[in-house]
Amino acid sequence: MRDLKLIVVLSENWTMTSSRDLKSLVRMAVEAEDAGADGVMISEHVVLGPDANARGVPANPREYALPGNQDPRTPWPASLTLLSAIAATTSRLRLIAGAIIAPLRHPLILAKDLATLDLLSEGRLVVQPTVSWLRSEYEALGVPFAERGELLDEHLDAWHALWRETPSTFHGHHYEFRDVYFEPKPYRPAGPILWFGGSSLHDKLVRRIVRHGQGFNPLGRPKPEDLERLETAMSGAGRGMSELEMVGGTRAIFPDTSSVADASKALASIPEQVSQGFSTFCVKPSQFSDDPRRVGSLCREIVDRLASLRGSDS
Repeated sequence: MRDLKLIVVLSENWTMTSSRDLKSLVRMAVEAEDAGADGVMISEHVVLGPDANARGVPANPREYALPGNQDPRTPWPASLTLLSAIAATTSRLRLIAGAIIAPLRHPLILAKDLATLDLLSEGRLVVQPTVSWLRSEYEALGVPFAERGELLDEHLDAWHALWRETPSTFHGHHYEFRDVYFEPKPYRPAGPILWFGGSSLHDKLVRRIVRHGQGFNPLGRPKPEDLERLETAMSGAGRGMSELEMVGGTRAIFPDTSSVADASKALASIPEQVSQGFSTFCVKPSQFSDDPRRVGSLCREIVDRLASLRGSDS
């Protein structure tokens, strides 16, 4: 059994701190590291359109931001910039760039930003590339929404060349470059660790995980048959599920529209996830406290809880 790890979600904590006070998120990251958390996660949007809340906003603002439930005014600071500030103030904490919407940039530019942050943090960067879900965001940036899957796949192949080869050449349908000198390379010889996830384990996602993935971070709880299908695909490629970091999480149950949830009740789902092979767990502090000064103690409580589960299995 792997050690159980805590990832602190720093996105969307605006009931706990002002979106204008980004230094408070950096302080939370430092406190999380001191408390024994393994990493922090920050996701992104470049812009939101008026259809971002097409499914209605959550009754309790502490809920997770999900496709179609976001107020268009929801703040989304530039995740790589914020993670760079956290890299400079921490020494051990992993930096998880969750939901990096790769098709919204050119692969040369994004590959450079990721390689630089990986080098700056001495290999602590984890990247979860995605196509995301908001058509109006793509339209605002002039990127074809219908081609986002192809764009992401070409990003992944281009990064593979850029991070490993000098000079680098890539020929795709959407992107092409020849004999480019890409320096500095990432800290890790193969580039940052890549996780993948989504609301469903569709065939393209399975292929990305098998070809490029070192972690699986689904949105919600995957069905047993989905995990079996992923295991079969990994085995067919000569890989085992042990090569994937399985990332789970908690879902808070709020007593009303204005109160925080009970952390103990949310953590009760972890043992079942552990039995399915999950070993890393994402928790958003603002779901369980409105006080930013509680982040350190909350993280310690969760780290201790995870350690006790690990100990009970040994």
